[in-house]
Amino acid sequence: MTARMFASAIVLSISCAATAALAQAPIKVGAFLSITGPAAFLGDPEQKTLEMYVERINASGGVAGRKLELVVYDDAGDAEKARTFARRLLEQDKVDVLVGGSTTGTTMAAVPLAEQAQTPFISLAGAVGIVEPVKKWVFKTPHTDRMACEKVFADMRARKLVKVAIISGTGGFDKSMRGECLKVAGNFGVEVVADESYGAADTDMSAQLTKIRGNAAVQAVLNAGFGQGPAIVTRNYRQLGLAMPLYQSHGVASAEYVKLAGSAAEGVRLPAAALLVADILPDTDKQKPVVVAYKHDYEARYKSEVSAFGGHAYDGLMLAVDAMKRAGGADKAKVRDALEATRGYVGTGGVVNMTATDHMGLDETAFRMLEVKNGAWVLVR
Repeated sequence: MTARMFASAIVLSISCAATAALAQAPIKVGAFLSITGPAAFLGDPEQKTLEMYVERINASGGVAGRKLELVVYDDAGDAEKARTFARRLLEQDKVDVLVGGSTTGTTMAAVPLAEQAQTPFISLAGAVGIVEPVKKWVFKTPHTDRMACEKVFADMRARKLVKVAIISGTGGFDKSMRGECLKVAGNFGVEVVADESYGAADTDMSAQLTKIRGNAAVQAVLNAGFGQGPAIVTRNYRQLGLAMPLYQSHGVASAEYVKLAGSAAEGVRLPAAALLVADILPDTDKQKPVVVAYKHDYEARYKSEVSAFGGHAYDGLMLAVDAMKRAGGADKAKVRDALEATRGYVGTGGVVNMTATDHMGLDETAFRMLEVKNGAWVLVR
């Protein structure tokens, strides 16, 4: 063997070894979630969902011959912490994909970093501004706040409730949803005749609701918000004897809201994913097998009820995995392109059909209008 042939053999050997090592290296899934703090009702089920399904995927052989490695940080709902952790995930942990961002504020803090790092980022937060305008590397799983406004106003119109009061918090999601509702109300013949707000730390919204009660024109009330604020609004609403219909956002789509609000939640309506009513969906509903299976898996393992928020994490992870399979691995550009080409994915949030101009891929049919009856969610027929 000549020296040149020997050198070529060494190079080929090193190349093969490197390729083999890469094939065995785990695919890193990074997540920053609000596991503690005021948005823990979002981040806690999201973390549990990601952990459970990463284990299951690895037990079944992983993705493209490689195991998944989940790297999670708790941002406690703080945008600055989220930015710090997103940077760490991208620069130090060198993750292949981001699946996280429990809230709009924490998500938006990380968006520029994901774009700069050219790393696919699937957000679990609700505001339409996450994907509009479209950002090349950013996607999301939940329905948007605009869609929620439209679903609520369509239901109000059907009930001939056209004079509406809005009450909302001051957080990122609350502000975004309020703004979207104001934009689209006229499209449904709805007029916003009262507009009140409350702070994140407020523990009583009676003053704002008393103003709404004093407005004789109001026929229905919409609370644009998430967290404990909507439960307080609901309790104060009943204490003050307000009788007009009360609507909430999809930001409280969980059994936790009903528990916090207690009997005051009776009759409240909100738009939500099919997951909350998995067991009573008709057998012909194409989402039923997915949501029933996720509900069973989650509740069997964690002994607690599912929420739409854990479902967002399920969809985020499964969309990433599906894209990696179609991309043949974790190459970031190929995974991004595969995500954008997703068609017909049936998840807990709906049937996803993404395009270059739509990085969420859900339409209004993905939302179900639910109502609290006898302490449980039921479908509005």
